[in-house]
Amino acid sequence: MEALPDPELPVIGLGDLGVVGSVGPGPDGVVEVEITPTYLGCPALPAITAAVQEVLAACGHPDGRVRQVLSPPWTTDRITPEGRRTLAAHGIAPPLPATGGGPVAVELGAVACPHCGSRATRPHSPFGPSRCQSVLWCTACREPFPHLTAL
Repeated sequence: MEALPDPELPVIGLGDLGVVGSVGPGPDGVVEVEITPTYLGCPALPAITAAVQEVLAACGHPDGRVRQVLSPPWTTDRITPEGRRTLAAHGIAPPLPATGGGPVAVELGAVACPHCGSRATRPHSPFGPSRCQSVLWCTACREPFPHLTAL
């Protein structure tokens, strides 16, 4: 389950992204996989659910279930260190650590550029390549780059 690629960010697995929660038997003995979306309304949820169900069936659990868990909500703290390295290696600025209960506001210089490492960055657009990304701009190397948003 954890190795399944995220449909919107195929460079990172669902495990490293922190989307896959528990995997085990439910109250009735049927295998359940809990997934927590990175934000409400994520358009990738049907694709993630279908991929997890395919893995369950391939492992001998065709009646397995996928449950979406919204509480506690996903935060950037769930991304593994390897996941953060993977995002940065593919030009996506890893999100800032969660601050305790709400969206992370991107301040000037808060996010390092994945291209040159400079902190001379600023918000460029709240809309990025997918709904869970924004676009930042590096004033040092003058390159735009996607930034995975916290919620």
